[in-house]
Amino acid sequence: MAHPARPDTALAEHIVAFGRVLRRAGLDIGSGQMMDAIRAVEAVGVRRRDDVYQALFSVFVRHPGQVELFDQAFHLFWRAPSELADLLQMMLPSAGAAREPAARRRVQEALAEPEDRPPPPDPIERGEDEERDEVEVVASYSAAEVLRKKDFAEFTAEEIAAAKEAIRRMQWPVEPQRVRRRTPRQPGRYLDLRRTIRQSLRRHGEFVDLRFQGPKRKPRPIVILCDVSGSMEPYARMLLHFMHAVSEGMERVESFVFGTRLTRITRHLRRRDIDAAIDDVAEQVTDWAGGTRIGEALRVFNYTWLRRVLRSGGVVLIISDGCDRGDVDRLEQEMARLARSCYRVLWLNPLLRYEGYEPLTRGMRAALPYVDDFLPVHNLESLEQLGAVLTQVARRPGQTWRQRYGWSLDG
Repeated sequence: MAHPARPDTALAEHIVAFGRVLRRAGLDIGSGQMMDAIRAVEAVGVRRRDDVYQALFSVFVRHPGQVELFDQAFHLFWRAPSELADLLQMMLPSAGAAREPAARRRVQEALAEPEDRPPPPDPIERGEDEERDEVEVVASYSAAEVLRKKDFAEFTAEEIAAAKEAIRRMQWPVEPQRVRRRTPRQPGRYLDLRRTIRQSLRRHGEFVDLRFQGPKRKPRPIVILCDVSGSMEPYARMLLHFMHAVSEGMERVESFVFGTRLTRITRHLRRRDIDAAIDDVAEQVTDWAGGTRIGEALRVFNYTWLRRVLRSGGVVLIISDGCDRGDVDRLEQEMARLARSCYRVLWLNPLLRYEGYEPLTRGMRAALPYVDDFLPVHNLESLEQLGAVLTQVARRPGQTWRQRYGWSLDG
């Protein structure tokens, strides 16, 4: 019986190098996975290219969003590992680089990035003066501004890591909800007769200290419904980072994702490790990068989850491009039901990044009459704008998108 050929030391080194390329391209890969990859290739042998592909795929790919990136990396890296330098020369950016898929650009940058960069020379040794510090500050500020305005779908591997950190530091303080109950407050607006009498008993019934009450406020419940269908796939992972940051920084947050079906991911996003949380979500969601049926997803939410997780003072964030393959009449009915059951509905659409965008799809036109704020969600700057809206959610007039865009939904 013939045994599969075992990879030699050189091939094991190539497998480790390939894992590092994937890690620089944005995949969460540790040394344990690299060892598993070597053992997987040992098990299947190296006689057939497809066997090696499937062995590495089974170890390195954790959810559907990583398939395209892995496929690009495998075919570029294993084309000629021994001639990697010549391969990188052929992959230098050209005039058509902007039209290449985002996954391919990230893989090319990961391949071209040296594993060990030498430390930068000391400015004193190079004879530079203090003006260099000022130039570095300006350059750093400019890079940060570019990152804030750059589309999530065009991020490189390094920019993804920087954006993750920026999102983690962001805050979205939702304006609290005022309730009918009152709370002790000094000074306050209303006399707290019960506490005043109880305090007077210590002084034989003399009303020396008056106690007051003020209006009580509590955090508003937040519900996030995020579209992870095929048209939203370039933004899905960064939006999950946003949902994780919101869940960590705020109270009473419920998170759902939907494509052709609705999936609750609140428990998964409570994990401290964001990469582990997103991996859990990817395993849980079976319709990732598939079709879209927004009306059906909203129907399941309205009849199964609405009374459990939402009250009249809650805020609902719907993140979707509005491309719907389901029943438009059902979408309109469920949006009307949802709008009656919460305080405010915010719809975040990445297509608003395009100047001159209009809601031409039937699904978006059916949903917009029940939306209070229609906002973009395609870069870090748009997330900052969302934070500004949430801090004034109780003071902003409804249907602000009508005055902002002036669209007519008739016809």
